[in-house]
Order: sequence, then structure tokens, then C-alpha cells
Amino acid sequence: MHGEESLLQDIGLSIIFATVLSHIARVLKQPLILGYIIGGAMLGKEMGFELVTNEASIELISEIGLILLLFIIGLEINLAELAKMGKAMFTLGILQFTLSVAFVYSVFPFFGLSIGSEKFDLLYIAVALSLSSTLIVVKLLQDKVEINTLSGKLTVGVLVFQDIWAILFMGVQPNLNNPEILKILTSVGIIVLLIAFSFSVSRYVLAKLYKACASSPELILLTSIMWCFLVCGIAGEAGLSKEMGALVAGMSIAAFPYGADVISKLIGIRDFFVTLFFVALGLKVPLPSLEVIGLSAAIIALMLFVRMITIAPVIIKLNKGVRNGFLTALNLAQISEFSLVILALGAGFEHITPKLQAVILTSTIIASVLSTYIIMFNHNIAATLERLLARVGITDQTEESGSADPSGQSGHGGHGGDGMVRDIIVLGYFRIARAFVEYLEDLSPSLIKRIIIADYNPAFKEELTNKGFQWAYADLAHPDSLSHIGLHDASMVICTISDSFLKGTNNNRLLSTLSKLAPNAKIILTSDEPGEAKKLVADGAQKVIIPGVITGEFLYEYISRGMRNNEREV
Repeated sequence: MHGEESLLQDIGLSIIFATVLSHIARVLKQPLILGYIIGGAMLGKEMGFELVTNEASIELISEIGLILLLFIIGLEINLAELAKMGKAMFTLGILQFTLSVAFVYSVFPFFGLSIGSEKFDLLYIAVALSLSSTLIVVKLLQDKVEINTLSGKLTVGVLVFQDIWAILFMGVQPNLNNPEILKILTSVGIIVLLIAFSFSVSRYVLAKLYKACASSPELILLTSIMWCFLVCGIAGEAGLSKEMGALVAGMSIAAFPYGADVISKLIGIRDFFVTLFFVALGLKVPLPSLEVIGLSAAIIALMLFVRMITIAPVIIKLNKGVRNGFLTALNLAQISEFSLVILALGAGFEHITPKLQAVILTSTIIASVLSTYIIMFNHNIAATLERLLARVGITDQTEESGSADPSGQSGHGGHGGDGMVRDIIVLGYFRIARAFVEYLEDLSPSLIKRIIIADYNPAFKEELTNKGFQWAYADLAHPDSLSHIGLHDASMVICTISDSFLKGTNNNRLLSTLSKLAPNAKIILTSDEPGEAKKLVADGAQKVIIPGVITGEFLYEYISRGMRNNEREV
């Protein structure tokens, strides 16, 4: 009972300190992550008031948060989409990690730093500095509405490949002490079997479960979390890490349309645990000595240099543009949470020294805060670097295009699986949308090729795809699910559902979300009240449909025409 009270007290203090410090950070216009970490440091015994006495409990909760985080990352790794990225993205994803590991492994000993002297220290340093933070990058790029620019897509593509490299390294970690080729191949074989098992169950079992509970969001959420922890348990029993199991679990359902819904419903849970994860990092931050700060500064400088020389030149060589090369490198200028997981596992295997773990942890925290500002001002920094490079005769050969993709295709709007440009997005397949579809079939078949219809009910998918439309999953009550349907490149976004039928949101909130996700689109909404319609137009909607007014106009015209013609119509 005492342990339970201690755990509750420690979690409560962690949330209180993280909240207070993050509010202070917000007022000072600093990243919220800084508030979480400082809150943890103030609670700990190294730099704070020694208020948290049960750090193991906080570590346990943060580990759960990390597992959920990696599960969500896995949901973002759609192997089918990865295969569509083209040779350019594959080249970048492979060269970034391999060149980075090789460079750090070769150059770091010449720095003469007092870490990296043990057998595996150097390998772990090289791997840790070659991985970037998906958590920080994706959140900041989404906030800046840059996730769908060419540099944003290149950035996310590299992160996906980094996750895959991390999975492979975690698979061979247990055998580093005895690196026999047979044991390493056995580990790789176990990973392959785990992936094959997970994808098979997803295809033949989860697909049916999701279809059966499509109308119950809570059951979809619970089923997904159950699947996450089930695969984590299987991975642990097979000698792999639970974190790897979480990634594989996410990847195995990423091909389903429910993946976006799972992400949107896990956001709140994830953010709670991620907060504790960063608080736990703060608890472990040692009292900063000049030596640790100096070592961390050197490691961060090396990491920034490595990002520049392994990413920008490759992107420039692939004719994706000088500006995009620098932007992608700047976006990835941090050390991954994955690196901390790998180091923690390495410490458990006694591969690395505690000093190395402490220095990389301090470097990760400092780099996380620093990279927030780097991404905030990435275009200014990239423009400066571009001008410097232009002085030696290297200039941009491609134009920055928010609609370009890493595979080299460009154009306005998203591309469907058939390669057609689809830049008109209809949100919700309800009464007006269904009538609209019928009119299009009869009067404008060519327009069908430009339209994506987004709805939460997969029962309409087959019907719409047979008619030539592209169907996408979207839950209007969860804005995060909307970011996956290509809104950034849309020329027009239409919602034909009024507040009377919208559940969990309204057109006013929807307009605010769409204005951020689709900054260049004309937004058309639906309202039952003329007064509300005027407000929506004033707030930025291009046009607002009022069904009652349209019906009244039709009746007036119908009756007036009949009276003028003095004829009776049935």
C-alpha cells in the first residue's frame, strides 16, 4: 500500500511540476519540452529538492509511454507507401544512416574525448548520433504546416528509414558480446518471423475485428492497444526488446484505414506518458560539470556536422535542391529517443559505461531544446547556407514545391493510387455528399478523377472506389486523422455536414483546423443557420451552404414558375 501511495504521489508531483514549468516556458516562448525536463530536474536528487523518491515507478510509467510512442511511430511506417517513395528516397534513407555511422565511428577517436574507450562505446556513440527524434520533428513540422512540403516529406522518409535501422540494431544487440554470425542470423530470423506473424494476424484476424467494431471507436482503440502489448510480450519472450515489439505491432496495422483513427485516439494517452518520459529524463540529469557540458557540446557539434555532410549533399546530388537539402538536414538536427532506448538496453547488456550513458542523455536533452529553435528558423538558416554555397557555384536546380513528393512527382494536389491528381476533398459521405456524387456520375465524370471522399465508415469504400472516387478514412471529431488525407495540397475542401449532425466537433472548430492543414484551399462548409453561416464566412470560409435556404429558393422558383406558366406540375 505504501508503494502505491508513493507511486501516486510521485506521478502527481511530476505532472504538477511539468505543468507549472511548461506554462512558464510558454510565457517565455520556450519549448514545452524544456519545462518537462526542468520540472524533472527540480524533483530529483541530483539538482532538485529530492521530492521524488521512487524514480523506478516513474521510469515504469515513462517506459509504457515510450512503448505507446513507438507503437504510434510504427503506425506511421506504412511499408506500401515506403515502396512508392522511389529510388531517391531509398538512396537517401540508406546512405544517411550508413555514412553517418561510418563517419562517427572513424572520426570520433581523433577527438581525444574521455568517453568511447570501452569495447562497444564507440559503436553505440555512432548509432546514437545517427538517429533523429521522430517525436520532436513530426510535431514541429505539423505545427509549422511543413509536413507535406518536399523537405518535410524527405525528412519523414529519413525518419522512417532510421526507425527501420534502429529495429535491425536492436535485433542484434543481445548478441554483440558474442557476435557469432549464426547468432546474429538467428536474431534477424526471429525479427522476420515476428514481422511475418504480426502481419499475418493483422490480415486475417485484426481486419475482421476492425470491420466488426468499425462503429465503436472505443473498441478499435482497446483492440489496438491490446495488440500492441500482445506483440510486445511475444517480442520479450523471443529475446527481443518490448520496444521493438511495439514498433512491429504498429507497422502491422499501418496498412489499414483505421491506423489514422488509432493515432488520433492515442494522442492524449501518448502525451500524458511522454510528459512523464521527459520528466524521467530530467530526474536522471546529473549535476552539470564542466566536463559533461564540454563533452555534450562536442557531441552535439559533431551530430550537426554529420547531419549536414550525410544528408544535404545526397539530396543535392539527387536533384532535389540545395534549399531542400539544408532544410532536411536542419529538421533532423537532434538525437532520437530511440538512441536513449538503445543505450538503456546496452547498459543492461553491460555494453557501455555509465559515463557514456549520462553524456549522451545530457546531449539528447540539450539537442532537443536546440533543435526546436533550429526547426523554428529552418528557412532562414537554410537561406543563409544556400547563399554561402552559391558563392562557390552550387545553386538550386529545382524549385521548392509544397506539392512535390520524394519520388520526383509533382503537381497540385495529392496523387491517388492511380496516379491521378486529386485536389478536391469532400469530408463526410452524408446526404448532400451522396447527392453530389450522383450528379457527378451523370454530368461530370471527368471531375470524379479529382475528388477524394473522406469518411469514417469503411462500408462506403467499395461503393465509391467502384465509381472512380478515392476513399480515405477520416474522423472529423479528431483533427489528427485529417492530416493523413492530403489536405495540405488541396485546392478545395468541402464539408457537407452541418453542426446538427457533426459529433464531437462543429464547423467553427473544423474551419480552424482546416485553415491550418489546408492553407491554400477554398473551404466550403454547411450550416443550418444563416447567422452562423455569416460568422463562418467572416472567419475565412469561402462559401457556406445553408440547406434550408436552398430548399426555400427551390420551392419559390418551382411555385412561381408554375404560376407563371399557369400549369400544374406533379
